[in-house]
Amino acid sequence: MPFWDEALVDDEVEWARIDSRDTLRALATAGAQMRAAAASAQAAGIDRVCAGERPRGVLVAALGGSAAVADVVSAIVDAGSPVPIAAAGTLPLPGWVGPLDLVVAVSRSGRAAGPLGLAAEAARRGGSLLTVGAPDSPLAEVCARARGVHVPLPAGPVSSRTALWGLLTPALLAVDALGLARVPRSLVESTAARLDAAAAAYRPSSEAFVNPAKLLAADLAAGLPVVLGDGPVGAAAARRAAAMLARTARVPAPAGSLPAAAAEVVALLDGPFTSSGTPAADAFGGADDIFRDPFLDGPPDPRLVLLLLHSGVAAEGDLIESVTAAARAGGVRVSEHRAAPGHPLEQLAELVALVDFAATYLAIGFGLDPAVSAPLEALIERDGDRYR
Repeated sequence: MPFWDEALVDDEVEWARIDSRDTLRALATAGAQMRAAAASAQAAGIDRVCAGERPRGVLVAALGGSAAVADVVSAIVDAGSPVPIAAAGTLPLPGWVGPLDLVVAVSRSGRAAGPLGLAAEAARRGGSLLTVGAPDSPLAEVCARARGVHVPLPAGPVSSRTALWGLLTPALLAVDALGLARVPRSLVESTAARLDAAAAAYRPSSEAFVNPAKLLAADLAAGLPVVLGDGPVGAAAARRAAAMLARTARVPAPAGSLPAAAAEVVALLDGPFTSSGTPAADAFGGADDIFRDPFLDGPPDPRLVLLLLHSGVAAEGDLIESVTAAARAGGVRVSEHRAAPGHPLEQLAELVALVDFAATYLAIGFGLDPAVSAPLEALIERDGDRYR
């Protein structure tokens, strides 16, 4: 296992040096992003989407760090809605998209090849467009030619991962305007307030022993994370967590949701990355050996860490208890986080903020820049904006 240095996340000079693009500060602006995006959406005429008529279907076109927009919209729109919500990242545009449908294309730069191509093809077929991204961008031009609604977001140093709430808010307001779900401005404000509270609780100046995000980072640094959520909110939060851990902390983290993923997670609990699955020959000198010297003996073999993100779905309560008990019986560390009561959007914001900050602290503790991955930058340099 790599060594995670808690001192790095508590030392302002060190984390400022490692975090070259101020990821922590960008995450702290999530609430402000929602408010600014809501104002921009209203000014752009969000009520004009689909001429105010309910579409037959909605496709959310988003890629990379923006992909969570589709997950959140699907989680917020009630499962009983007569309008299906689908997602796509790249061409081809699904065959069912036509003049009666809405495509919501999201790209912070307005240049991401996938959403841009999907929006252009939807416009060619006569579909309605809502686009969110940089002003004066190719995406804005496609939307203008199709007489859609483009919500401009100000340019800045933030990545699409840290701009999630600004990219998401116009899509949620469109859902409200079309009558697919209730997302009034009061809910946007209360969600922004919850994000503000999270930013205050997880701020870098808060020491590790009292900062929930730093404590979670320490838990995740102890092994290989497996992320599990419950219900639509927990499932969306789990997928976002897996993406942030991979892109920000460079830690692979399979994710699933209950009840579908219960069997896969429980099957891992007697595998090679748990104490119950460790051969007897390796029992000494393992992760729990109190005599192990991490400097002389090297780091211990990796063990699973189960990260549970849930919003208190009553139907899954017994199943969560069963999975948790099985994990602990197998010597698996369990880190459980339940969102406070509230609207699903507020609960999702709470869970996402926790893991977003934790993934950033995890990267910093490993000595990794949370915003810059050299192999990814090389890929982007070669293939343009496809991966942003």
